[in-house]
Amino acid sequence: MPTDSAEAITNTNMHTSAGGVLYRVHGGVEVVLILHRSQRGTWVWCLPKGTVEAGETLEETALREVREETGISGKIVEKLGQIQYEFYSKQDKQRIFKTVHFFLLAYLSGNEQDHDDETYEARWFSIDEAEKHLTHQNELAVLQKAVYFLNGSAVLPPTSLRQSPNPL
Repeated sequence: MPTDSAEAITNTNMHTSAGGVLYRVHGGVEVVLILHRSQRGTWVWCLPKGTVEAGETLEETALREVREETGISGKIVEKLGQIQYEFYSKQDKQRIFKTVHFFLLAYLSGNEQDHDDETYEARWFSIDEAEKHLTHQNELAVLQKAVYFLNGSAVLPPTSLRQSPNPL
């Protein structure tokens, strides 16, 4: 463990990712979540997201990653904000400080069965079920911000929002 703060900073790698809350109106509003194994080997339900590739904008990354991980194409409606967290990567043998930018995406086309190999399952959930399934609290705040936006857009009835999201 580094004792010097400069050494700690140099042993931390900065990563930037982008992803989205992909929704559709199908009887009610539904969002798609993905299931995959974490580095610790546990099953995790989360929002689709991934690393920004060279030459890509955050928006391009969000659209690509959502398509790859869910099998579904969407269009960007709104930027929802960003989350930040850090973790230790066993693969890279270093700490990672990660910033993930999230966008609200409206369904265009595709099938959740057509996801890539990184995803074990992609599944549509009602807002209530998605809130119960999401593993990470910071992604729950992103989902709640999306719901808040959709309520203001008249996509959801006002009673669908149970609490205001934390600012991102």
